Amino acid sequence: MSAGKVYFVGAGPGDPELITIKGRRLLDAADMVIYAGSLVNPALVTGLKAEAFDSSGMALQEMVDLMAQAASEGKTVVRLHTGDTSFYSAISEQIEKLRETAIEYEVVAGVSSAAAAAAALKMELTIPEVTQTVIFTRLEGNTPVPMAEDLSALSRHGALMVIFLSISMIDKVVEKLTAGGYPLDTPVAVIERVSWPQERIIRGTLTDISEKVTAADIKKTALILVGEALRSSECSTGRQSKLYDKDFKHGYRK
Repeated sequence: MSAGKVYFVGAGPGDPELITIKGRRLLDAADMVIYAGSLVNPALVTGLKAEAFDSSGMALQEMVDLMAQAASEGKTVVRLHTGDTSFYSAISEQIEKLRETAIEYEVVAGVSSAAAAAAALKMELTIPEVTQTVIFTRLEGNTPVPMAEDLSALSRHGALMVIFLSISMIDKVVEKLTAGGYPLDTPVAVIERVSWPQERIIRGTLTDISEKVTAADIKKTALILVGEALRSSECSTGRQSKLYDKDFKHGYRK
């Protein structure tokens, strides 16, 4: 019997149509699916031919043993993670364990909640002459962050920042952002359950966003976006790139 394979698949931010075609194909063909039950939209794992397991109650080794055993039996396994697998997905520790078993694996990119947040705000995260850098980060919590990547230190860049896994500590987030150099009138958007039917967007500035989030009773599953680029989602910035400037010549436009 030939060995099976494990696919780490990004499920997207929540909307079941925001999974890639490849991810959807692998889900439909899988023999086993292990998914993050508290985060993955149930619609994605409904009606599958695969045996499905909720990973929310599993420890790392238990999960890896389950995947490795199925793959060794020639089965196709999909490990379904929310968003994109490239950050805050914890696939690295699973992959390290799988390497010890010699099981073949592949990573399939997904749609990040950060991309879905920009779409929900109807904006581009990079605006010419305003912001050309986007920082994806999180506040230290149960999992620490390197000292050089403390939120206050990152704030000194003044870039557009997308802050994950930190909404329950919004007061501390605001404190560190202002200590690092963001002015109090810097726009902030908080997006709860982006792309889900329950999606909510709270807008404010560093002066009042903490109060607004508390009033809305948002405590988890929300992104925090902060930076001057957010103004483009509500009004014109007057900034344009050279890409479509009629006076700018390049290889495809004389």
